Amino acid sequence: MTIALVDCESFYASCERVFRPDLKNKPIVVLSNNDGCVIAFSKEAKKMGISMGVPWFRVKKSFLKQKGQVFSSNFTFYGDMSARVMNILEGFVPKIEIYSIDEAFLDLDTLKQNYNLYDFGCHIRSIVKQWTGIPVRIGIAPNKTLSKIAINEIKRKNIPTSVLQLIDDKEIKNALTNTPVQKVWGVGKKLNDHLNSAGIYTALDLAKVNPQNIRKKFSVVLERTVRELRGEKCLAIDDITSFKKQIIVSRSFGRKISSLEALQPIVNNFAVRAAEKLRNEKQKCSQVSVFIKTSSFNKNKAQHAGLRTVEMFGPTDDTRDILSATKKGLLPIFKSGYAYAKAGVILNKFSSQKIKQCSLFEEFDNLKEDSKLMKYIDYMNAYETQIYFASQNTKELSPMKQSMTSQKYTTSWYELPKVN
Repeated sequence: MTIALVDCESFYASCERVFRPDLKNKPIVVLSNNDGCVIAFSKEAKKMGISMGVPWFRVKKSFLKQKGQVFSSNFTFYGDMSARVMNILEGFVPKIEIYSIDEAFLDLDTLKQNYNLYDFGCHIRSIVKQWTGIPVRIGIAPNKTLSKIAINEIKRKNIPTSVLQLIDDKEIKNALTNTPVQKVWGVGKKLNDHLNSAGIYTALDLAKVNPQNIRKKFSVVLERTVRELRGEKCLAIDDITSFKKQIIVSRSFGRKISSLEALQPIVNNFAVRAAEKLRNEKQKCSQVSVFIKTSSFNKNKAQHAGLRTVEMFGPTDDTRDILSATKKGLLPIFKSGYAYAKAGVILNKFSSQKIKQCSLFEEFDNLKEDSKLMKYIDYMNAYETQIYFASQNTKELSPMKQSMTSQKYTTSWYELPKVN
């Protein structure tokens, strides 16, 4: 078994550089919703002491003084760039598992007899960079966990080619020795503390522990990790996308909202987006929940939080049905006199689009259910929203504060890059 992990380098920052060559080698940070915290940064920003999750107001003055570049999160653009990278990777191998927006596991088993895998990794990296402008690191190893270790080694050693193949036992042992146990895939801070108290400080220390003892004291998940650190293959490439069991669309607001007239259209935006995601998953839902809450940080003002769940007459993926349920959920939980800071829509109880199960006690005609209409609306809105529902907030589709968003270079006709 041989697996490659392809990891996009400083992905959000790299996306911002694709159409802005003037940003090369400049420190970049990307901020969270409402421009609150740093959620991504370039290696140049890291050298300046920027860390993940740091509040922007704390580092703003110093960062800008050193000519750092800052961007509000542009997830539409980042998502499209990710899809382009993954599309290229799918053309190289028979099986791929897209692990996150900037990571994918590739199955190299069928290729290792005919290719030098290190050279093959370098070729993949070159093509991805040439076709998308996104630099990637590639770790090649006998299993998923060791491919993650290989990526860590590329970062630690600053390997010029950004490709590393871990096969030799001595190389693997050396890599495990230089990997703190907290850097091992699946080991978080809390588990790290427990392992440290047991005298386990490095990945090599963890690999030496009896897997059965780890299972008894911790979990079967950590046992698999130990076995993979020893070179066994416990985690297969999952090339079948697992469907979500729940869809949540929620936002914190850039400014507080006190009126139902202002809040309802924004919550409807969330419902429309949730319905789009539901259809993309090729599923239907039978339950819609709405929640609203005030800011828990403002202790001096009255607090209120509400949640209401609405059961549908039957499974549906029609936005109009979900909007109707959203209205029924919001009205009872809204209370005047409160300044709401966050709201969201949650879809539950999923079933396949191919299955239509009616209720014995309700009229199924209560659901609008026009799949063709929804399909055409999704097609029209694929890259930029062109068709809105009347109850949406079309003037301010995002109640978030995002004052430094870059252009949607690849998904909006009006924001295509211009060449002088």
